[in-house]
Amino acid sequence: MTTGGDEAVLAEAVLTQARAVTTVQDLAAVLRRLRRRQARGARDSPWTLRELAARTGWAHSTIGQYLSGQTLPPTDRFDALIHLFGATPVEQGALASARDRVEETQRRPKKDATGRRPVPALEPPAAGEPVTGAHPSIPRQLPARVAGFAGRAVELTLLDGLLTTEVTVAVISGTAGVGKTALAVHWAHRVADRFPDGQFFVNLRGFEPTGPPLPPDEALRHVLDGLGVPADRIPSDPGARAGLYRTAMAGRRMLIVLDNAASVDQVRPLLPGSAGCLVLVTSRDQLTALTVNSARPLPLGLLSVDEAGDLLAGRLGAGRLTAEPAAAQLLIEACARLPLALSIVAARAAGNPTFPLASLGAELTRSNRLDALDGGDPTTDLRTVLSWSYTRLRPATARLFRLLGLHPGPDISAAAVTSLAGADARASVTELVRANLLIESAPGRYVLHDLLREYSAELAAAVEPAERAAARLRVLDHYLHTAYAAARILSAPRDDMTPDPPAPGVRPEPVADHRAAIAWFTAEREVLLAAVRGARDAGLDRHTWQLAWSMFYFLHLRDGWHDALATQEAALAAVRDVDPAAEAAVRRDLGQTCTRLGRFDEAYTHLERALAINTRRGDREGVAWIHYRIAWTVDHLGRHADALRHSEHALALFTELGNLPAQAHARNVVGWYLSQVGQHGQAVAECQRALDLYRSLDDDIGQANTLDSLGCVYFAMGEYERAASYHTRSLEFFRALGEPYYTAQALTHVGDVRDALGDADAARTAWREALAVFDSLGHTNADAIRARLG
Repeated sequence: MTTGGDEAVLAEAVLTQARAVTTVQDLAAVLRRLRRRQARGARDSPWTLRELAARTGWAHSTIGQYLSGQTLPPTDRFDALIHLFGATPVEQGALASARDRVEETQRRPKKDATGRRPVPALEPPAAGEPVTGAHPSIPRQLPARVAGFAGRAVELTLLDGLLTTEVTVAVISGTAGVGKTALAVHWAHRVADRFPDGQFFVNLRGFEPTGPPLPPDEALRHVLDGLGVPADRIPSDPGARAGLYRTAMAGRRMLIVLDNAASVDQVRPLLPGSAGCLVLVTSRDQLTALTVNSARPLPLGLLSVDEAGDLLAGRLGAGRLTAEPAAAQLLIEACARLPLALSIVAARAAGNPTFPLASLGAELTRSNRLDALDGGDPTTDLRTVLSWSYTRLRPATARLFRLLGLHPGPDISAAAVTSLAGADARASVTELVRANLLIESAPGRYVLHDLLREYSAELAAAVEPAERAAARLRVLDHYLHTAYAAARILSAPRDDMTPDPPAPGVRPEPVADHRAAIAWFTAEREVLLAAVRGARDAGLDRHTWQLAWSMFYFLHLRDGWHDALATQEAALAAVRDVDPAAEAAVRRDLGQTCTRLGRFDEAYTHLERALAINTRRGDREGVAWIHYRIAWTVDHLGRHADALRHSEHALALFTELGNLPAQAHARNVVGWYLSQVGQHGQAVAECQRALDLYRSLDDDIGQANTLDSLGCVYFAMGEYERAASYHTRSLEFFRALGEPYYTAQALTHVGDVRDALGDADAARTAWREALAVFDSLGHTNADAIRARLG
């Protein structure tokens, strides 16, 4: 038998050896050390291979290969072996990391004679390949192993049992912080080898306080991207997208972890239907409708007292708990055996090794508790537990954590963090990430765990009102001024909105060009929608309508008319009868939005009121823009002559005002409507004047649009070769600009003219490319292209 001192020496030796593992032979040597150590503690000699085979059910020759280093054990078998050999939780974590390193090394291509690793050659897709790109890779998207995972033996056994049944869906349900994700990720790593075609992890954001759950079609896009499906081949229609997903998964053996699901409806489209795949869902909801339909329910309760003790021992060492057993028990009870609470307590205690556990337990039991998130949950108040991490932060970092509770969410960029703080916050962000109070979800983007977000919001509510108002103003100014700059690059020349200078400390993000503007709006779309709601709720009327104004053109490009309607209605409520100029601008955009949604009576009402407001104000340029929008609306009703009349009125006003960018835009529009009423010669003349103006203004997107208009006019005249020339030039401009919507429009027109010229193959090639782009944007124009393709 060994003494306590000998055990400590042996344990340190195992950890040291595990950290040095680089090969499967190194790993086998650690297994043999554990096997010998286990024998010293419990018996005279190590278990023989046949005894181990009897205990595990594996062939003794296979076990011999594991212990000799001939074969790397699969994850689940490796975990079983080290548990059988008596590895502590800390050792299990170190050994699991060692095994992962060995597996990664084995996957990596070997170096050639020059010392370089070969790069696989890209090959064209096989004939008839319907789904993936030319060089698909096996997705391995599981998060990192959960450090210090403890307990859940019963649940792990139940999950292991799924591997030998026909069950294809399992639902881990339980209260917030109970460890659903930790269990799912830990088990997924154990069995990853059983799913050779890959593993996915998708956060469905079902229970996040600042925003809606992830739509199923967006989750499908994430998985299809991971499968190597090109973006331009992912349909916009949710049903078609789900069908493509099921097709892509057919015949594969994959593990899909759907984390933090809100509802059955969110999960159903993500079920592949392939017998070789297993879907593991985590949710606070039991998702009963799934379990009624053969999904295996796995309700997750609190840890047992022993499991909670193992968790603390794995983080703090068994010796520290043994020295203060009563205090350890107090911590377990005060944390209600909730894994998240226990993990935060353990981190606090580990960071302060001289603090008695009794003092930490007393502090926890004296405090008030964070309200339970859901009715009926056990008492799992985390307020003070969370405060331990918070109070250890540097003052600047603690301030930033408080202010993050004011952010509209659902995530925040590094640049927006700087504006929120009013100063360079990189060091504070790094500290928050290290303290596990902030998660870097993607390079330069951060999220708060939902419990931490609630705690941060609670702290923010206690901030001095002046400081709170200043921080909210800074972050809204950040989004407003960056969105305004991006909108000016993307949109037609509208001059009816100029934001006030940003508040001190705001650092709007630079937007270099058209491509960068599209990328920024795409990344920030959900945040901007939340910002409009936040500004409205805070009574910041100017920010409400100006953010809506700035988003409008991007939402137009993305067919986001329902989002546009929501933001503009909030904007109108903010400015109606208060700011006439703003009300006219909002109603003008609402006119276009309602037109696009087929709500023509509402559209015309908004436009007439906007026209009346601008007429009373003597705003001739504003009047011109309203006539332009009225033309767009009546054209949708088939009243082309009225559309021409309104567009000519707008052109006359812009010409009198000397507004060259707006004049160029109006001439192109007038040319279009002239063509619609059959006056093709005049249409060509007006479009040519517009093109000349755009060239003098060095406006590439204006030139591209006008070239496209000229192509359409010549197409209507039956001059298909000239039409093809103009459409091709327009397409080249749009491709160079990186603007997918207009690129798809130009491709559509190229296909039309090629079809008219009798080149059916070229026409279908262009239409298919246009369809792919429209589908990737989720744009309804895709339906018209499908009709062309038959």
